[in-house]
Amino acid sequence: MTITQLQYVLAVAEYQNFTLAAQKSFVTQPTLSMQVQKLEDELDV
Repeated sequence: MTITQLQYVLAVAEYQNFTLAAQKSFVTQPTLSMQVQKLEDELDV
């Protein structure tokens, strides 16, 4: 788990949209999705 992954999850929660969360986080949507997926896998969610 990284701080960046947590920031991405918070951005998705705040904007309720992966594309907008990615734009606001200055990353591509696939990058944001991949990092959220890695966090989910790590936490067995």
